[in-house]
Amino acid sequence: MSRPTVAIVILNWNGKSFLEKFLPSVLSSTYIEKEVIVADNASTDSSVDFLRAHFPSVRIIQNSVNEGFAKGYNTALSQVKSDYYVLLNSDVEVTPDWLDPMVTLLENDQSIGACQPKILSYLQKDAFEYAGASGGWIDAFGYPFARGRVFDTCEKDEGQYESAEPCFWASGAALFVRSTLYHELGGLDERFFAHQEEIDFCWRLQLNGHKVYVEPRSIVYHVGGGTLPAGNSKKVYLNFRNSLVMMSKNMRFMESLWKIPVRFLLDAIAAWKELLTGNVGSFMAIAKAHFYFFGWLLSGHKSMDKRGAVKIKLLGLYGGSIVWDYFIRKKKIFREIITYN
Repeated sequence: MSRPTVAIVILNWNGKSFLEKFLPSVLSSTYIEKEVIVADNASTDSSVDFLRAHFPSVRIIQNSVNEGFAKGYNTALSQVKSDYYVLLNSDVEVTPDWLDPMVTLLENDQSIGACQPKILSYLQKDAFEYAGASGGWIDAFGYPFARGRVFDTCEKDEGQYESAEPCFWASGAALFVRSTLYHELGGLDERFFAHQEEIDFCWRLQLNGHKVYVEPRSIVYHVGGGTLPAGNSKKVYLNFRNSLVMMSKNMRFMESLWKIPVRFLLDAIAAWKELLTGNVGSFMAIAKAHFYFFGWLLSGHKSMDKRGAVKIKLLGLYGGSIVWDYFIRKKKIFREIITYN
């Protein structure tokens, strides 16, 4: 009996140097039933010519314009047939057998809709990487964190998070998902453009009765910040804007009535902190995100994805505030905050 097929789809925008560096590791993946695809988002750095010359076995899908992470993937994956998709960043080095544990996990448990590998830092290979670490969580007010990463504190990997278990979200740096579910749920929300769209997608997965998992036996190494570096005003804007939209879309109405105002207050504190430390760009980005959100609500663009006819237990959801825990209680690592086992 043949194993399921896996399409590894790398969305590229002016990432020629990353493709040259990391694509060989992807092509060396030991899983046989795989196809490697680069979806190019209208790059201007000769990425496509480079791929054709040096990696002729790689399938190329060319988007006519830079559609961002969310729409770029939706456009590309509408042209890909496979049992499973892996949405893989171009700045990720994979280990040879990284696919096998994730395929086995989802084949053995049909309730799991998506998962991620353990994500370590390419630049410091004994440390967890910001974008996902060993499984993404979220707090009561929409702030994401992960096993191994809380805000900017990334732990060293000392085997403390080796269990495969449910989480709230799987990282978009290496998102392994059932293709049927990806399309049934409409893919990534294209309004997001980039940032937090994978959290929104995993939230919708859970609301529709599917689990999200991390499988640490699968390991990849992520550079991070390859397209928009940390502190970039556009990145700050997208993160704050998309987080508010995501909360409004997916929370039950009565819950959102008090949690979103609290989130506004916490964001405002963060914005003034940025201003007082001289970072005017981040202050303006957060303010712009809030104005966008108000306009989005007033223009009637709220999605009604599945806000609350039935209360579903969300896994990987922390009922407290990591802002309070991290900045006030000085709890800097995941195990100090989450003590569930």
